[in-house]
Amino acid sequence: MEIIMYSEKVMDHFTNPRNVGEIEGANAVGQVGNPKCGDIMKMYMKINEETNVIEEVKFKTFGCGAAIATSSMATELVKGKTIDEALEITNSAVAEALDGLPPIKMHCSNLAEEAIHAAIGNYYESKGMDTSHLKCGDGCSCCGEEHEGCEHGHGE
Repeated sequence: MEIIMYSEKVMDHFTNPRNVGEIEGANAVGQVGNPKCGDIMKMYMKINEETNVIEEVKFKTFGCGAAIATSSMATELVKGKTIDEALEITNSAVAEALDGLPPIKMHCSNLAEEAIHAAIGNYYESKGMDTSHLKCGDGCSCCGEEHEGCEHGHGE
């Protein structure tokens, strides 16, 4: 059995996750999951409709320690950002902010990025806005539906 080593930041965000829970009256909610490992992330945001700033963000995650840590870090990275700034946050940025993830756990950072996109996509849809530029908009294995090769390398 291989022992997986995590950084101190990963362990901190796993044992003391930030922004856990639901936001009552959230105007952006997105859920993503990876059926291969069973991790499910749900992200709630309260976006200021005048400034497009993410004023509040929380998450609920069912999954491994890395999934919880990446969810926690993703909320920290998007809080106070505009929608456009939040959409620029990549899975690599989430992993780097945690001082790295073991290769076998990088899919968790993909889910964190996709949860951001899913929540913002929900917000856009509620406003009748186009979501085609968002990642995994029509589904992939990251989002719970199989198709050939999404841009994150899942479903291949």
